[in-house]
Amino acid sequence: MRSEAGRLFKGTFWPKNCSRKIVPIRETTMTPLPRIAVIGTGGTISGVGKDRLDFYEYGTSGRFMHVEELIAGVPELTRVADIVPVRYKNVGSGEIGPADWLALLNLIHGTAESDPSIAGIVVTHGTATLEETAYFLNLAVKVPVPVVVVGAMRPSSALGADGGLNLLNAARVAGSPGARGMGVMVVLNDEINAARDVTKTSNYRVQTFVSRDFGILGYADADKVIFYRKPLRRTAPETEFDVASLIDLPRVDIIPAYAGADAALVEAAVAAGAAGLVSAGFPSGSPSPAQKVALKEAAKAGIAVVQSSRSGSGRVIDDKVTLREAGFVAADSLTPQKARILLMLALTVSSDIGEIRRIFDTY
Repeated sequence: MRSEAGRLFKGTFWPKNCSRKIVPIRETTMTPLPRIAVIGTGGTISGVGKDRLDFYEYGTSGRFMHVEELIAGVPELTRVADIVPVRYKNVGSGEIGPADWLALLNLIHGTAESDPSIAGIVVTHGTATLEETAYFLNLAVKVPVPVVVVGAMRPSSALGADGGLNLLNAARVAGSPGARGMGVMVVLNDEINAARDVTKTSNYRVQTFVSRDFGILGYADADKVIFYRKPLRRTAPETEFDVASLIDLPRVDIIPAYAGADAALVEAAVAAGAAGLVSAGFPSGSPSPAQKVALKEAAKAGIAVVQSSRSGSGRVIDDKVTLREAGFVAADSLTPQKARILLMLALTVSSDIGEIRRIFDTY
């Protein structure tokens, strides 16, 4: 069998009495398949609804397949990889937070270190917070093998479920030699996205994950895994963040801007002990007047403040006089939720605003 997991289909043949070309899944050779660990965390990809038309209430059943069941439901995986199932937990991704990120980080490190033959790692995940987990891992993972985060928009029990093919493609990407050096990737709907750039854009559509400003990295197509660009911002494993020994991350809260917003949310976050604040400001990146006053006071008190935009696309420009005078750091093109993650990790390195600004320019 081929060593390149990206090679799924090859050749055609004409069976007797058939008017269509049939494409076989694989040809058989003697080359061993890549060994891919699949870590299960739950989410829609492993969800089970009440029937095949349950597309949105399946979460109320509390039934999620363990990773072994999920893998068993996609027997074609054996054609592209030697799969190693690894259990973490079975929950909706709304229940996954910083403590789980750190636990997953250590599980990834331990899985790779305990089995040097592992060629790649896939993490199955619910889509609600998938991009956040992926971006944290993109900043914190220290293993050299590709890491791919995958989910689904329809539960495994639904008509037209997308999870099986997504999982198959994630394993192919994780085992592809071209995936090395790409940082942590997100694979759904045959598309490969960079963890830094991708965000969920639709509640139910299978084409929900989009890298608005920069586009996809490549495709998991029927014939092969193919890449067209490489991230230029620094990615795992070549990052400066060493957090595997931590049990928690610094508290950072997001302050949404909206018409007439007062200072209450800023003051509440400061009172709760936030070490950093992310302003999810009006396009192109500014808080409400009352929020700005409160954020400036927070910055003077030593709380790191990052200015992002709620628009979901485009840069917040760091050279704005108003940002510099206020002592805020611009989030560049990061969404508020990703700016929060980078600020959490930056605060494990330094509380100096100049250093935090350098980190935001680097990642």
